[in-house]
Amino acid sequence: MTNRALLQILFAAILLSLLAYTVWASNQQPVWQWQGWRGPDRHWTIATLIDAYYGFLTFFVWVCFKERGWLSRVLWFVAIMALGNMAMASYVLWQLQKLPPGAPASDILTARSEPTR
Repeated sequence: MTNRALLQILFAAILLSLLAYTVWASNQQPVWQWQGWRGPDRHWTIATLIDAYYGFLTFFVWVCFKERGWLSRVLWFVAIMALGNMAMASYVLWQLQKLPPGAPASDILTARSEPTR
């Protein structure tokens, strides 16, 4: 199976499961009645957490493209899943720091790390 096909399956699964959970949560409780963790119904809290972790997973897919070594991929996965946006911001800052002087910031999107030996 190609990388493209794997990505299509992953993001289709994310989209469909988010849609399904959002419809289910909407049928349990209107979003405007959500009271957060203190409320008796936590459907929207769970939906928000699912959405956040899918966002972390989406960012991690980009990290996998950027990082060629398995150890760095695993370490970044753990950091992103444990620390969320703090780890993601750290990764972007690290990538920006590695840019050569005068290089556009957009280079961090597609430039891959050197392979580890």
